[in-house]
Amino acid sequence: MNAFLAATDLDWFEFLSRQGTLDEVNFWYPKPWGGHFQVLKRGEPLLFKLKRPYNAIGGGGFFVHYTELPLSLAWSTFGPKNGAPSHLELWRKITNLRRELPRPGHDPTIGCVLLAEPFFWPREMWIPDPPGWSASIQRGKSYHLREPDGRWIWERVVERLQTPAGSASRAKERPLPAVLPGGFGDPLPHTPRLGQGIFRAVVTDAYRRRCAVTQEKALPALDAAHIRPFSEVGEHRPSNGILLRSDVHRLFDAGYLTVTADYRLEASRRLTEDFDDGENYRKLHGRRIWVPEEPELRPDPEALRWHNEARFRG
Repeated sequence: MNAFLAATDLDWFEFLSRQGTLDEVNFWYPKPWGGHFQVLKRGEPLLFKLKRPYNAIGGGGFFVHYTELPLSLAWSTFGPKNGAPSHLELWRKITNLRRELPRPGHDPTIGCVLLAEPFFWPREMWIPDPPGWSASIQRGKSYHLREPDGRWIWERVVERLQTPAGSASRAKERPLPAVLPGGFGDPLPHTPRLGQGIFRAVVTDAYRRRCAVTQEKALPALDAAHIRPFSEVGEHRPSNGILLRSDVHRLFDAGYLTVTADYRLEASRRLTEDFDDGENYRKLHGRRIWVPEEPELRPDPEALRWHNEARFRG
């Protein structure tokens, strides 16, 4: 297992540390990484390496997904979990780092490293002077956690997560993401719980940013819809999601549209009865929807059957 020590802005860190318990954060970069963030695999830790003069690890989170979003969509998805109190303040920070003059309507695309179950330690718990770190490092440094420097860092991370003050900063009390070294095994990836924002980003990218029904590509018009409501299942699972154009999403939630277990759309006759309309949606009846290639990201047939039986108006 690897960890990535990421150079972290103190203002971003302190703003988020004051927010209390968070389930997710967007560790953004002012410019995209080029479509990929290959330094971590899902469930591996990204640690917040605070910049000089602090030179210490102040917390971290567990990597789930990398995406690239217009700043406006990053704000609507994560809000203050971007590490800023307002859209305007976030825009100012990013344009300043990009060395661009702020101008009305400018909506730059940023790189979004999405972390679940973040933790922010009080200053007395920071890990100072991590080995192998150089002042010349700009973005960060990878550590293999079985090698001496990585193991030294991870032992101290796990030690702090086991203390009341360290564990209280985590979103959920779950099993520790690593087995302690020294006879108890090697570090293992963690399976973090997803927040609403990460769920939206994962589902959006799984469907290649196109509505599963209409193939609409206008990103602000697309919603990551839950098949079964979150209030019933209690977690944000991508297999319980489907990317839909916002009007299709509303009709799906209201039961006027559904998707069968073999991935075909059905449109209710009630569209005509209730609204004396619905012709455009009735034309979609029987259409096979597009689903992701990865089986674990496709809509769960059991969830779809639930929607057919419990929500669809027939």
